[in-house]
Amino acid sequence: MNCEICAKNGAQTKYVTRSYGKGAHLLVIENVPIVVCPHCGESYLTAETLHEIERIKLHRRSFAKPRNVAVASFV
Repeated sequence: MNCEICAKNGAQTKYVTRSYGKGAHLLVIENVPIVVCPHCGESYLTAETLHEIERIKLHRRSFAKPRNVAVASFV
C-alpha cells in the first residue's frame, strides 16, 4: 500500500483502540484500522475509517456493549 503522505510503498494497516469523549460519555472503539508508514513515520485514518467512526458514535447505543474499565491518572 502506498502512503498518502510520502507516496512510498510499504505502508501497513495496524489496529488500535481509540477513546472518544470522557466520563459518562466515554466511548472506546476497539480494532480501529490505522495506516502506518515505515518510511515517513506518519500514521493516519482513512476517510472510510473516519466515516465509520462517526457512524458508530452516532449509533453508539446499537453498537456499544457496557463494560467496566479501570481508569488511571498519570501523575
